[in-house]
Amino acid sequence: MKLHGTTVLVTGGARGVGRELTRQLVDLGAHVVAVGRDADRLADLVAVHGDRVSVESVDLSDPVAVDALTDGLPERHPELRAVFNNAGVQHLTDFLTEDPRTVRQVVRRELAVNLDAVIALSTGLLPHLRSQPSAAIVNVSSGLAIAPKPSAPAYCAAKSAVRTFTRALRYQCEDGAPHVQVVDAVLPLVDTDMTAGRGRAKISPAEAARSVIRGVLRGRSEVYVGGAALLPTLMRIAPSVGYRALRRG
Repeated sequence: MKLHGTTVLVTGGARGVGRELTRQLVDLGAHVVAVGRDADRLADLVAVHGDRVSVESVDLSDPVAVDALTDGLPERHPELRAVFNNAGVQHLTDFLTEDPRTVRQVVRRELAVNLDAVIALSTGLLPHLRSQPSAAIVNVSSGLAIAPKPSAPAYCAAKSAVRTFTRALRYQCEDGAPHVQVVDAVLPLVDTDMTAGRGRAKISPAEAARSVIRGVLRGRSEVYVGGAALLPTLMRIAPSVGYRALRRG
C-alpha cells in the first residue's frame, strides 16, 4: 500500500491519535479527509494543512449520519484508497451503582461510535476500495480488547468485537479482493484527552500514529503498538498475568 498521492479517510481526525495520523499522512503526501464532531478543531486542521485536508463534520454515534457519509464519500473523493477507523469514545461506568437508564444511553453511544460506525464505514466503502489498484482498511483497536478493565466494559467489548470483525473481513478480502489490505492496529495507553488522569507509562499520539502508519506501509495485517506488542506472547504464556496487568489499566 502506497499512501503518497492517495486520499485517506481518518475518523476522529482532529484530535489525539487521529490528529497525528492526519498530520503524518499529509507529510507523506496524502490528502486526508478528516471526520470529527468539533467544528473548531476541524477548521484548525484546514488552517494548518490547507487544501491537503478536507473535513467532514459527522456525529459517528448517529447511524443515519454515518450512512450519509459513507454513501457520499466516493463521489466527493474518488481517489479514496485508505480508511483509518480511529475514532473512539470511552466512558467509565459502574453497573452496580449508576442509574441503568442513564448507563444504557451511554453504552449505546459507545457501541455506535466504537463498533457500528467501524463496520458501516468498512463495509460501505469496500465496493469503492476494491475498485482501486490497492487499498487499505485500518481499524484501531486496543490492548483492552485482549485483556479488559472493569471500569469500561462497553469500550472493551466494542474493541474486542472490532478485532474479530477485522479478522473476518480480512479473510473475505484475502479470498475475494487480495489487493485490499485489512489491518488491526492494537494500541496501548496513549496520552490523549480520553485518557486524561488515567494510567501511567503512556505513549504520545505521535508515536502511536507513526507506528500504525509504518505497519500499514510494511503490509502488516496486525500492528501492535508500544507495550501492546507484549500482549500476544503474555496472554499465550501467562494469561492470568496479562489479565491482572490490564485490570487496573
